[in-house]
Parts: sequence; C-alpha cells; structure tokens
Amino acid sequence: MARTLPIPPPGFDDLTVEERLDYVQSLWDRIFARPDEIPVPDWHQRILDDRMAAHRADPAAAVPWDEVREDLLEKLKNRSQRG
Repeated sequence: MARTLPIPPPGFDDLTVEERLDYVQSLWDRIFARPDEIPVPDWHQRILDDRMAAHRADPAAAVPWDEVREDLLEKLKNRSQRG
C-alpha cells in the first residue's frame, strides 16, 4: 500500500528554483536507477506495438534522427526569434 507523503516535502518551498530542480532531478535519477521497477501502462505498450508495426510495414517512411533534430532546432530558433 502506498504511503501518503506531504506534498511538497518539508523545506522544499524554502529552496531556490535551481535547488528545487536539482531535488526533482535527484528523485528521478533514483527512480530511473531501477527501470525494471517502473510500470509501463498497457496503453503505452499498445502504442509502441502499433508504431513498430507501421515501421515494419513501411520502413522508408521513417525520418533519421539527425533530420528530426535539425528540424526541431530550427523551429525552436525561429520561435525564439519571434518572441
């Protein structure tokens, strides 16, 4: 049974934003250190299965990561220049 913990933990609000971010990152690192204990919902697995099936049916439709990354970086650059 899950324990009820105070949200946020005592003293959290007294931290700077940077310290809070470090705290949250540390929590995630602790959780991620044991990936076999992280539950994967059935609907996540169904999406992965569907996407793998689509890729196997038409591998040429895939876009290499380098191209996706460059496109995203360009969009972010244009967005920041407008703002």
